[in-house]
Amino acid sequence: MSSWRDRFNQFSGKSRLVVCRLFVHLAGSEVAPLLGVLNQAGREAIEAEGDLEVLGEGLVNICQNLLQLSTYWQSAANEGDVFWEEGDAGDYVTELFTDSAKRYRSETDFSSSSTGENEPLSFPITRNLIVMMTVAYEGEVPDLETDLANIDALEDGLKALINLHYQERLRAIQVHFSPAQFGDELDDEQILLNFSELIPL
Repeated sequence: MSSWRDRFNQFSGKSRLVVCRLFVHLAGSEVAPLLGVLNQAGREAIEAEGDLEVLGEGLVNICQNLLQLSTYWQSAANEGDVFWEEGDAGDYVTELFTDSAKRYRSETDFSSSSTGENEPLSFPITRNLIVMMTVAYEGEVPDLETDLANIDALEDGLKALINLHYQERLRAIQVHFSPAQFGDELDDEQILLNFSELIPL
């Protein structure tokens, strides 16, 4: 994995920065409670004004819940790149953020109340949920810098994300999910249209 450029930059004392995005698609009526975990992490991140420690704790909680729901995993995908300049890494984080946010129903409005006067108190339960996690970290993590589209590799990748938080190596964290709110649904056709990179597990 180490190229001549990597080795040259190591000698010049530059930090190796990796930006990667991981998609996990879960299916089944039992995955709906994960929406609550995701929304709570989002609210806490906003209240903490993006504090990396709070974001990291939210990421750990999400990864632990994903690992517990591994029987409902349907497909996955990942992508990323290595950078030696912080500005370039930041630009790529922004690019992935923008792309994730425009995916089908992945924008959450935390400012509005969950139910209005005339809204029903029961919602249709989505059977599909896609979680998109983008992180930037320092150093090298082989478990994240490989194809994660198989169950064992995905488990190792999620555990690696947890470890990065506790090792204090994370430099950016973003989580998007589709659908973003209770009551929204994501059907198979919408998945094919908006998440074509997913590979069945």
